[in-house]
Amino acid sequence: MKKLYLILFAFAVLFGTVCQAEVVPFLTEDEVPTASEFLPLPPKTTDAAFYNDWMRYEWGKTMRDTERGKQAIADASHTLDYFYKIYSEPFGMTLSKENTPEIAALIKRLLATTYVCKDKAKSQYMRIRPFVQFNEPTSVPEDEEKLRANSSYPSGHTTMGWGIALVLAEINPARQNAILKRGFEYGESRVIVGFHYQSDVDHARIITSALVNRLHANDEFMKQLKKAKEEFDRKSTQKD
Repeated sequence: MKKLYLILFAFAVLFGTVCQAEVVPFLTEDEVPTASEFLPLPPKTTDAAFYNDWMRYEWGKTMRDTERGKQAIADASHTLDYFYKIYSEPFGMTLSKENTPEIAALIKRLLATTYVCKDKAKSQYMRIRPFVQFNEPTSVPEDEEKLRANSSYPSGHTTMGWGIALVLAEINPARQNAILKRGFEYGESRVIVGFHYQSDVDHARIITSALVNRLHANDEFMKQLKKAKEEFDRKSTQKD
């Protein structure tokens, strides 16, 4: 129980919710998928698979001075407001706690759940991040010190961004392609800025897909998802 409270507090600090209502994940640490039981270990530097990680890392560096590189820097943010902002356009509706309170409530608890899931996986692998491995700077130097000793595998940003994309695509299937594209880009941004290898991102998407599938067996998640869908239907009708 103490460990769960520490996770909740860390989430509150991370997402700026201190002094607000406590964010309770839909699933406990024991209930989220255990990545080590269905995914391989991250590639070692001597593995053939690491060559792709290295090539993608080098590709990422070539993108840093482009518009895509600027987007990747912005994507270092993982606040609730930033997620509302970047998914509003592909979703086709302004997402916020004021305009879409039920969808916002779903996203908030979903993020708490992805945080538990990725934290569990990271502690099992503790992979060195590429910018540490190669002793090179990233595009977001202010984040380097706090992430230097943090596990690279899987990508936490990707678990959050891809989880939101999957759920929003279910709420609004007519715009699923645009939503999933933005979710894909959000994870890819971590390769571009230099904080993650490609396999960190790829496997994070697999872990998150398994997590969202597991959430569909959770009554509280399904109830909130129903409220979110009903809210979307109402607002879609109002727009017309």
